[in-house]
Amino acid sequence: MRKSRWPGWGPGEQAEQHYLIQPRALAGGGDIRHVSEFLRASGWRDKSKNGGPLVMESADRAIRLTYDPYVQPGGWMIQARARGEQAEWWAMFGRQTPVEIIAGLTDALTQPRSAHAPNVWAPLAQQGWVARAEGRHYTATSPDEAAWLHFRQDGEGNAMWWSGARDEQGNGWSAQFSASTPLHLVQAFSTALASPEPVMRPRGRVPHSSKIQTTSVSVLPSQLGAWQQARIAAARAAAWARNSARGARPTTARPHAKTGAFRARR
Repeated sequence: MRKSRWPGWGPGEQAEQHYLIQPRALAGGGDIRHVSEFLRASGWRDKSKNGGPLVMESADRAIRLTYDPYVQPGGWMIQARARGEQAEWWAMFGRQTPVEIIAGLTDALTQPRSAHAPNVWAPLAQQGWVARAEGRHYTATSPDEAAWLHFRQDGEGNAMWWSGARDEQGNGWSAQFSASTPLHLVQAFSTALASPEPVMRPRGRVPHSSKIQTTSVSVLPSQLGAWQQARIAAARAAAWARNSARGARPTTARPHAKTGAFRARR
């Protein structure tokens, strides 16, 4: 275990012990605010009730996210209603799914879709995951064999994605996506899943596993707060830019409308 000390400490603050964990897939659930606060800053509404599970809803009410730790097995559920040509879809994540991996998908819900065709497997291949085909089925496994992503297709062509991670003791999590889950969202998930970047957990929240590597770091509360605020500020800035772009759309007068009678819409 390596140990490092962060520079820039200020007076009157007591450093706290945290750990950087690799691979991130085995880091444990983490702080759910990593997901919820970003969505809130992006314009999502918090529909949670006091003492109940986390419930959040997109501004257009088309997508709902819940996190319920009070039932077994508990975990995350994202449900989206049908819109236009997009069928309804859902995604489920176990309670111990690292929030940084879930945020790969949930952050993407707040962002414009890329014009490029999605490729779920590309982020995995870039990180050295081993892929194999089994007829119409496809599987990719991390180099340490701790995490995986499966694609299955039945005789009628219905597809299903599922993923997960397990340590040597069998502890871990699983995730499942409906056949209609947009592929760019599954790609956002696979990108976060395969990322080599470590994730941080406080002392007492580090899993006991020989499959993980930890680096001990001393971090000030103000530093943690600054990192969290930077993420929230980025979400707010992106939401402001989207709203401004919608409000600035040009309006064209009808061909036979008189100039004096023209009214711009907002």
